[in-house]
Amino acid sequence: MSKPNHPRTLADTEAQAVLRNIRVSPRKLNLVAALIRNRPASDAVATLTFSKRRVAQDVRKVLESAIANAENNHQLDVDRLVVSRAEVGRSVVMKRFHARGRGRSSRIEKWISHLKIVVAERAQEEAAEKEAA
Repeated sequence: MSKPNHPRTLADTEAQAVLRNIRVSPRKLNLVAALIRNRPASDAVATLTFSKRRVAQDVRKVLESAIANAENNHQLDVDRLVVSRAEVGRSVVMKRFHARGRGRSSRIEKWISHLKIVVAERAQEEAAEKEAA
């Protein structure tokens, strides 16, 4: 016997992509994730493409993966996708030491993060309201 299938936690109009163990602190990653929350997917990709932050390219790849998942796996309309959630989580922290003067040392923490992006297809009425505004 095998294990039963895991039930889907997302709605039928949602798709997600996850990137784990990104070598950047959660605080810095959250600044980039805040740029794309609640924005249309095409605008979010354009914003990340021209962002000067190094981690923005990794976030863009995850967003494009979520869009591809929505299109290919769940048959959602790409033109109506919105970034509904961009969650940043904390992973392990690598602890290193740095030699200081007089025989002392200090601790250096190298933070690692997780990122989950969920895109959702918005309804036709909401799309019309947003374009009118």
